Amino acid sequence: MDERAQGIVLRYHPFSETSLIVRWLTPNQGRIDTIARGARRPKSPFRGKLDLFYLAEFSFARSRHSELHSLREIRLQNTFAPLRADLSRLRLASYASALISRTVEPGPPLPEIFDLFHGLLLHLALHPPTPLHPLAFELKLLHALGQEPGPGELRLSPVVRQIATACQTLQWHQLTPQPPPQIKELNDALRGFLEFNLGRLPAQRDSVFIETLAK
Repeated sequence: MDERAQGIVLRYHPFSETSLIVRWLTPNQGRIDTIARGARRPKSPFRGKLDLFYLAEFSFARSRHSELHSLREIRLQNTFAPLRADLSRLRLASYASALISRTVEPGPPLPEIFDLFHGLLLHLALHPPTPLHPLAFELKLLHALGQEPGPGELRLSPVVRQIATACQTLQWHQLTPQPPPQIKELNDALRGFLEFNLGRLPAQRDSVFIETLAK
């Protein structure tokens, strides 16, 4: 029996000349990898419905033998089109997607992480990011994963510690630009913490900060 879900496309790549592997982030089924058979054909019913960050309702047939399930139908809900018109927005969304894909495993429900990513996309569709937004995303994701830094794990000055606390609690639109030295201090501390706890970080991280600092 087919299952239904709402999800955001985290990544996709060719499986064959005609098919795609699509990775979804869903609130109730967690991370799901699907195969969209025939999606690369010109007349495929999936044509125009699968791209990064697309939000959709979809149905899939769960495999009994692997974690790669068969995609059946898609109904688009939001493409977040403005992201593709601004490189800084696109880079932050790409980095967030890559970091989620690297840190979550298939299986458990992920409502908090889904809401976090969905909220970021909604914000980026209306506003360009500041240099604080990538750092806030990292802190919020660490909290959702239950891996947030404990007291004293980030060696920060009192002012920057207050900024880090605000990043964890404030909504996206409430984050305000901060002086570059304070951004660099928090960025460096977070990078070390993430690399120690999560391993190698997605390559997009450096370009995200270069792009947002240039704004």
